[in-house]
Amino acid sequence: MAPLLNGFPNGASGHLPNDPTLVTLRFSDIPPQIDIPVRGLEAEEAVEVNLEELLDDPTELCTLLEQEGVGKQYWMIIALAYAKQAKVDHAIEILSKGLGILNRGDPKEKLGPLSLTCWLYLWKSREAPRVLPEGQPANETGLKDFYLQAATGCLNEASRINPAFPPLFLAKGVLYLLRASLQPPSKAAAPGVPDISDRVETLRQSIKCFEDALRVSAGRNLMATLGRARAHFSLGKYAEALEGYQEVLLKTPHLQDPDPRIGIGCCLWQLGHKDEAREAWERALDLNPDSKIANILLGLYYIHDSSHYATTDPSFGPIYKKAMTVYTQKAFKLDKELPLTCATFGSYFMMRKSWATVDNLARKAIEHTDVNAVASDGWYLLARKEHYQDRPDLVKANDFYQKADLARGGGDKGYLPARFGLVQIQILQRDYDGAKFRLEKIIQQSKSTEAMMILGALHAEDVFRSQISGIKEDKSAEVKKATTLLEAVRLAWKDPQKKMTPDTSVLVYLARLYETDHPDKALQCLQQVEQMTINDMPNKEPPEGADADEAWSAKLREQLSPQLLCDIGCFHFNAEKLDQAREFFQTALNACVKAGEKDEGTDTDALVTTISYNLARTYEAAGLLEEAKQVYEGLLARHEDYTDARTRLAYIELRQNPTEDGPKAMAALYETDSMNLEVRSLFGWYLSKAKRRAPNIAEDQEQRHYKHTLQHHDKHDRYSLTGMGNLYLTTAREMRRDTDQDKEKRRKTYEKAVEFYDKALQLDPRNAYAAQGIAIALVEDRKDLTAAVQLFSKIRDTVKDPSVYVNLGHVFAELKQYSRSIESYEAALTHNRASDPQILACLGRVWLLKGKQDKSPSAMKTALSYSHRALALAPQQIHFQFNIAFVQIQLAQLIHILPESQRSLEDVMKASEGLEEAIESFGEIAQSKNPPYPRHDIEQRANMGRNTMRRQLERAVQSQTEYEEKNAAKLQEARELRDAEIRRREAEKRKVEEQKEAERQKIREERDKMAQLSRELAEKRTEEERRRQEAEYTTDEEGERVKRTKKKGGKRKKKGEDSDTGTEAGDGTEDKAVKKTRRKKKAQSTEPSSAVGSSNEEGGATKSKRKKKRLARRAGKEDKFKSQEMVVDSESEDDRQAAAQLTNGQASNDEDGDTEMRDAEDSQTVTRQKPKKRVIEDDEDEDEDKDEDEDEDEPSNKTTAEVDAEEHDDRNGASIADNPHGDPVDERVGAAGDAGAKELTMSGAPTILS
Repeated sequence: MAPLLNGFPNGASGHLPNDPTLVTLRFSDIPPQIDIPVRGLEAEEAVEVNLEELLDDPTELCTLLEQEGVGKQYWMIIALAYAKQAKVDHAIEILSKGLGILNRGDPKEKLGPLSLTCWLYLWKSREAPRVLPEGQPANETGLKDFYLQAATGCLNEASRINPAFPPLFLAKGVLYLLRASLQPPSKAAAPGVPDISDRVETLRQSIKCFEDALRVSAGRNLMATLGRARAHFSLGKYAEALEGYQEVLLKTPHLQDPDPRIGIGCCLWQLGHKDEAREAWERALDLNPDSKIANILLGLYYIHDSSHYATTDPSFGPIYKKAMTVYTQKAFKLDKELPLTCATFGSYFMMRKSWATVDNLARKAIEHTDVNAVASDGWYLLARKEHYQDRPDLVKANDFYQKADLARGGGDKGYLPARFGLVQIQILQRDYDGAKFRLEKIIQQSKSTEAMMILGALHAEDVFRSQISGIKEDKSAEVKKATTLLEAVRLAWKDPQKKMTPDTSVLVYLARLYETDHPDKALQCLQQVEQMTINDMPNKEPPEGADADEAWSAKLREQLSPQLLCDIGCFHFNAEKLDQAREFFQTALNACVKAGEKDEGTDTDALVTTISYNLARTYEAAGLLEEAKQVYEGLLARHEDYTDARTRLAYIELRQNPTEDGPKAMAALYETDSMNLEVRSLFGWYLSKAKRRAPNIAEDQEQRHYKHTLQHHDKHDRYSLTGMGNLYLTTAREMRRDTDQDKEKRRKTYEKAVEFYDKALQLDPRNAYAAQGIAIALVEDRKDLTAAVQLFSKIRDTVKDPSVYVNLGHVFAELKQYSRSIESYEAALTHNRASDPQILACLGRVWLLKGKQDKSPSAMKTALSYSHRALALAPQQIHFQFNIAFVQIQLAQLIHILPESQRSLEDVMKASEGLEEAIESFGEIAQSKNPPYPRHDIEQRANMGRNTMRRQLERAVQSQTEYEEKNAAKLQEARELRDAEIRRREAEKRKVEEQKEAERQKIREERDKMAQLSRELAEKRTEEERRRQEAEYTTDEEGERVKRTKKKGGKRKKKGEDSDTGTEAGDGTEDKAVKKTRRKKKAQSTEPSSAVGSSNEEGGATKSKRKKKRLARRAGKEDKFKSQEMVVDSESEDDRQAAAQLTNGQASNDEDGDTEMRDAEDSQTVTRQKPKKRVIEDDEDEDEDKDEDEDEDEPSNKTTAEVDAEEHDDRNGASIADNPHGDPVDERVGAAGDAGAKELTMSGAPTILS
């Protein structure tokens, strides 16, 4: 049943009068005094007992009642009087003594006192504690369960006397309700399985009892209706409960104790209509301002409303203050023992850390409540109190959290905050697995973002501990779980409905998780932390201007955490954004200074040292070596044993002076810090660059250095293992392969290199340099290009080094995938290797191979360009000169074999010039000291170019010249033919356009003529209309123009007669007025001007004839005389003359119109618009039909134009006759060509009837 809004059912009408006579008050039927009859005295004498001032000890009063042998009603009234004064124990004592006396009489007399005693025990149960207060001895006397058992005994005794006694049903229902409140809620059952727990069965029994009470009372027991609604509410059937409360409110809208509006509001709240619930409670508060339940429920509503805002939101404070000060505080003043108020106030004092008050209020809520949820809140307050102590008692806190959870059912139906507290206790006890398990259960049931946050943090901590410990364990699953959970929390921040406050710790965890695999995402997380921290700073107006904004941002960053700024700078450094990295490192140093100024006890030396080293590394990467040296030297001045700074200084010195001071600095560094593995790694790199090749690897100095490191310092040193692999790989590449024995030895050397690489990868699976060495060995030893491509592709995503792209280019070139090879080489050039001649030479080689494969001269020209660039960067390298000459020879050969259609004379000439340069270059290279190939081979190639290829190109030049000359003549001829065809088409196009323009001009002229003719005809019609109106109107005696009226009583003249036709006086007819003659159509035109005109004339004649006959019949139905029209009666001679002139003028105009239309009928058509309306006075008599029939039989001697004019007149007459009321009909001739007008061929000018 849907809640009724703004009416009685939800208690929010607001228009009910407060009539005290209709309000039901408890104990209102107890009189102020009672007269107890005295035995043995006269009937009028009795002992008066004041029920408003009762004795503290009822023993004397009970003795009086026993001695006088009064009836049960006296015992019950006095007991109720004590109960009215809240002396329930005395009331129960009085009833117990009365029951003892009533045992001697009829047992049915005990039903009333037993029922009342049961209700008093139920009252005591409501006020009794739920559990024993802390510190009291174990005694069940005085608890809720004790009084419920006593009430059960009373009901059982009464049921034995009369089980159908009506008051017992209501008492049983309430007893079952209170008993269900002490039973724990049932745990969540499986879907489809009915709930058969003790609490549910007890509530069902209570509903049955209430329904029995309603049955015996014929539905009038409102308390039973309220009890049934309360039981439905406890079962979670909120809609049924709402119907019950609304039913009571409809029957008794002024009921306040108990108030059904309270129950209505609770049902609406559970159904999700929280605002309607507030309205119901406000209505209850309007009727009873001292309602403690309404006050505390409204307080809870506003507390819930404030939870939608962050504590920093300006809207939070006023709402929360209203909840606590306006409603909760008032409810507490009204009843300091109310459990719901105590639990609500306890949370407020929890925030203020008033632990003693919290403990007192929480225990009151637990001890006195009948609602399990309120008891759960009390246990939760106690748990939080223990949890928040400086030295928390985790055992007590865990116990209280479990009781709070069980009070609401436990398991899946338990109290989520309590379960969350249990997770926190488990974390404090380092039971991480148990905490994870419980959190996963919470997330499955509620999707709690707090639970996801903590579970994600636990998984992330597992990953970080594994990284620190160095244990080789696959934590990819934990990384994925942590990332998924924390990203879900991050996504929830963007939901405006949840109104969540972002937590920077989530972003920090995500940044650490993304650091290795997704550094860009890690940087985004840290930047978001930076922005959030800046936004939380006190609002200050930034200055105007772009430069001022940057300075302002830098100033704000100085107030941030130095660690955060340093981390952001490191990510920028790894992304090769050196300027931004340097800026953040400098800002971090300034932040350290400010942090030291704010708190002098803070030790920032370690931070300053680390950030300064990072700044120096940034200077070094940017090529600012002098600035880097200054920072390193400053660090050494503060910390002389800072080995990393000394190492970088030695490296810089080696780069600046590779022959003198550099080697000395390296030797000094190695001498002082030879035990440091970083120093040994740098020294091994120095030996690989500065050593001379040893014929035997065992005698190699670099090999001895790495071997010493692995044997005496760290056998798992990854740099030494990789260096050994590189050393063996280089040696194997240079070994001879002439005999099988040489090949076998070379293969074993490759295998030795792979062994070292494999060991390094076992120690560090992300060692991309070792993986690259294995890929190179696969290519060079086993020619396994496919596996090598896969390895290099994975390494490319990890190591941003040009060598990876160079190796990929080599492999793709071997696979003849020249386009991808070119892409890899060009990518290597973009990584700070744009001036590397080796990469340029590789590009030239690949373009040459691509040109030979595609037979593309342009590709070979590109190869020649790259070869020239390589030689320009290293002019002393003789093999780069050889590359240029070789490409020129290959280009000349390609140009020679290409057909004439795919080359030009210019290409052949340039190839010839390049051939001459190549012959000269080969001669110089052959005479050099160390040619790249044997001199004999180079000389033979030069001779081939000098003899064979030179003659071939000469013949190619001659043939190409002849081909292009012939081709030029053909092209010229084709070009002339094409130009002639174009000119012909243009001439035809112009001719067509001129014809179209002439037609358009002719059409325009015709339209202009037709428009002019239409205007002239319209002017004539206007003039005729004016004359006709002048003829219809006259001037009366007062000088005003009025319409002419017909004469009364006169006779009308027939056609062809000079005298009037008389009628008999007995017929009562009037003399007819003179009727105007009308010309009729005699025959069809013998020579029509056009087919269209003839058709129109035939149609018009037929329609006119039928129209006239219909009008005649229609007129005859209205009167026995055919003519009902008015005849103009001219009152003066002038009027008659004007009418005659108008008639003559009309005939003249008709003739002029006929002449004009005959001139235009050959090719013009006009569009007739809606005709003007005219009023025609035309009378007809009974003899007219006969005259018309005679006229139709007569032959026509008229011309075609006259017949057309008559037809037009007939049509106008039909149109006018069609209007029986004589309304004016408008007839106009529209201009020719108007859109939407109907076109017709005019054979004669239309006439106007007058």
